[in-house]
Amino acid sequence: MDINDFRGWYTVVLFVVFIGIVLWAWSSKSKRRFHDASQLPFNEVEHPLNDNKKGDHHE
Repeated sequence: MDINDFRGWYTVVLFVVFIGIVLWAWSSKSKRRFHDASQLPFNEVEHPLNDNKKGDHHE
């Protein structure tokens, strides 16, 4: 077994891992969690900007 055999098996292992990640990401079990995570920026409480801070006088 030489280095080229190792590289071939390494490529096959990485491809199997890639397919596993794709199947996990597109599974119906993960759909709700990913949807909830995608909505996080829209669920934050908005705080009004206060332009009249003490000691910050721009005249």
